[in-house]
Amino acid sequence: MMKQIRATVREVRDTNLLVYDWCSKQDILVHTPQALCYCYGDRLCIQYSGVMTMSIPPQITATRIRRLRPHGC
Repeated sequence: MMKQIRATVREVRDTNLLVYDWCSKQDILVHTPQALCYCYGDRLCIQYSGVMTMSIPPQITATRIRRLRPHGC
């Protein structure tokens, strides 16, 4: 079952993004080969498989990422 988070980009790396998840109020590391397409401050809707590591920060692998409009997905 796919899940999604809404988050703000805090850091861009070669193959992942560090984002701040609005709901859980925590940083999450998002693995995606398209990481360099995004910038600090971008607001995103990130879909993933539902699997999240218990590491600090938690990690997910994105299956789809969309930029958010000012008021939602």
